[in-house]
Amino acid sequence: MNAPRAFVYVQHLLGIGHLQRAAVLSRALAARGFDVTLASGGRMPPAMARDLASSGVQPLQLPPASAADLTFKVLHDERGRPVDAAWKERRKAALLEGFRAAGAQLLMIELFPFGRRQMRFELLPLLEAAASAAPRPAIVCSVRDILGGLKSPERREEALALAERYFDRVLVHADEKVVAFERTFPEARRIAARVVHTGYVAAAAPAAPGEAGRNEVVVSAGGGAVGARLLEAAIGARALGSLRGCTWRLLAGDNLPEEDFRRLGALAARERGVVLERSRADFTALLANCALSVSQAGYNTLLETVSAGARAVVVPFSGGHETEQALRARCFAERGLLEVLDEAALSAQALAAAIERSLARARPPRGAIDLDGARRSAELLVALIEERRR
Repeated sequence: MNAPRAFVYVQHLLGIGHLQRAAVLSRALAARGFDVTLASGGRMPPAMARDLASSGVQPLQLPPASAADLTFKVLHDERGRPVDAAWKERRKAALLEGFRAAGAQLLMIELFPFGRRQMRFELLPLLEAAASAAPRPAIVCSVRDILGGLKSPERREEALALAERYFDRVLVHADEKVVAFERTFPEARRIAARVVHTGYVAAAAPAAPGEAGRNEVVVSAGGGAVGARLLEAAIGARALGSLRGCTWRLLAGDNLPEEDFRRLGALAARERGVVLERSRADFTALLANCALSVSQAGYNTLLETVSAGARAVVVPFSGGHETEQALRARCFAERGLLEVLDEAALSAQALAAAIERSLARARPPRGAIDLDGARRSAELLVALIEERRR
């Protein structure tokens, strides 16, 4: 029997969290014998593309799009210009060509129809192409624990109608006991038969993390696009608490503007024991060994931190009317997994105080939440393909 083929679509517009989660899921599918194509609508870091290829996943870079600002209403093309009709046609054609070339028995779309509405110009034709194919592939939505947007009844009804029309399953990558899909999308009851909570999708913690990051404070800003303020506060907080003798390793992210990176580098250079880097391939090893993690509350970073069993302070990003990170952080804090500091209250002094509160608590308990979402998602999709074959 030939290996089943999967085509995975993901669009990240600001940070790279959506892409990272799609990459973890794609590797899990490859490990279960799928030939996987991962189509990225945002710019994929070259190191990630190489890592995916070595894991048996074929990366497909579409003409990359990004958000012009935190409203996500205006898309910029690869040259930083607002996209136009010609660009949309070129991008749609590249996506449809990639999908047809993959010959997939499984189409998995990240977030849509519960988000990424601005990508309808290519996703609706993609769904139509899949629905009219013979044989028709299984069509699945992959969505994180907490939804943003979709505030109007009209938008929510539109999402439900699309889910009912096209999608066989909606995989919600969350622990239902921590936060169920209905928490931020109550209408999900209408499509309950298609919704499956898989558990959280986390990158595997290293079996042997070595000594990297041993007893360090690891301060991470995710992709970095909105992390400069957190990094600056961390530099100021170092001298104010009991971890002043530790190395503080600041990971700025590849998307932090170069001007901010240079400015933070100058601040870090004045403090012995502060190291500023863009990113680290061994980030999960750093978390496993660190004395404390300081970060925002994005999906991937939070899950990697909990998986590593690290003490943690999180400062949820709240710009642009974002509420997703704050809600996730509260749900995790209720289970004793981390300390939360509101972004509005962020300062060196407030961060130092939050760090001391975290240090006064026991390390977070293992097994407090379900982190097996990648493996379980792959199992569910294998079963779905077998069911359709029969």
